[in-house]
Amino acid sequence: MISLILFGAFIFLLAVGAPIGVALGLATVVALLVDGTVTMTVVAQKILAANNSFPLLAVPFFMFAGAVMTEGGISKRLIDFVYTLVGSIRGGLAMVATVTAMFFAAISGSSAATCAAIGSSLIPAMKQKGYDEEYSAAVIAAAGTTGIVIPPSTPMVVYGVVAGVSIGELFLGGFIPGILMGLAMMVVIYFQAKKRGYVGEKRSDIKTVWKTFIDASWGLMMPVIILGGIYGGIFTPTESAAIASFYGLFVTLFIYKEKKFADIPKIMGKAVVATAIVMFIISMAGLFSWILTANRIPQAMAALFLSLTTNPLYIMMLINVLLLFVGTFLNATAAISILVPVLFPVITKVGIDPVAFGVIMTVNLAIGCITPPVGVDLFVAQSISGISIERITRSVFPLLMALIGVLLLVTFVPELILLIPSTMK
Repeated sequence: MISLILFGAFIFLLAVGAPIGVALGLATVVALLVDGTVTMTVVAQKILAANNSFPLLAVPFFMFAGAVMTEGGISKRLIDFVYTLVGSIRGGLAMVATVTAMFFAAISGSSAATCAAIGSSLIPAMKQKGYDEEYSAAVIAAAGTTGIVIPPSTPMVVYGVVAGVSIGELFLGGFIPGILMGLAMMVVIYFQAKKRGYVGEKRSDIKTVWKTFIDASWGLMMPVIILGGIYGGIFTPTESAAIASFYGLFVTLFIYKEKKFADIPKIMGKAVVATAIVMFIISMAGLFSWILTANRIPQAMAALFLSLTTNPLYIMMLINVLLLFVGTFLNATAAISILVPVLFPVITKVGIDPVAFGVIMTVNLAIGCITPPVGVDLFVAQSISGISIERITRSVFPLLMALIGVLLLVTFVPELILLIPSTMK
């Protein structure tokens, strides 16, 4: 009975437009009030317990690092460097958008931040070069999906905390799928550009390539510092987030000199807002997950899945369908916080590697960033371009299919995910 009330209230609140965090919290409180066996004091305790984790300190630090590097001119320098590398390929500016997003993903840890950072420069540039408006916005939205797959990744931090899995291994596992996502989109862009008549830009000489590389190298060093430090045993993933923040601040203030000390409060304010949203969702999802566990819903779900099949591949295909559906109306942080406690018993019973599952789950939910009605990248691209969500969605469909193709590939061949983590052990 309490399960029906819980999910019924949650679905109703989402349907009437309540924010995800509010819907999770209110649905849980309604269910508990109807049940009447638990006091509201427990609600406060469970909310605090959901955030009482040292690894979650990485979230505000990575948010701040991404905000600093976004505001500090790194995106412009990355675009200039990538332009010299792939701008001459057919569909040049769309190629530049995709590759730049892959580089920026290794800095921001957020799909929305990646989309905003590259879109603000490249959507106007693509329009100026004669690209269709909705196509330009669709490319930027799709390219932003790599932002939560290529490390550092905020959803992977949340998954690592909830599932008790090494965040460092998750980060390493995200590299190959993230690169494959970018390459798959580039293949689609090439053939679309051929059909639409989008030509490449002028080829850059070696001197220009080297100059732009040197200019962008400070930003490109951030992922090297983060992952090199983690696997060199110098610091933990949580500590790496703090180091990334200070490194980004140093580069912005003293190397690129795009910002001054007086600008730090404004940048910090953006990071605080982004962090507050994520942590509020984690808190409410922790409360929601607690009531699920207390009512043995994860065990019931595990029994349901295993009654259908015990084949790990079939189980993963069923979970993929579930996650692709969930990703249309829940963001990655909320979906991971809610579903990991439910799905983790299933994957452990059939022997699926927790690291591979975490990355596959993140790829699934990254695809959700460009599926309506709650595709966050679509809304970012809309705000920059002024194009309606419907028009962007129509143009993004071929790129969406390419990303689903990558999802199927890493599902059938999870060794692609585990290759780098296994070599680093």
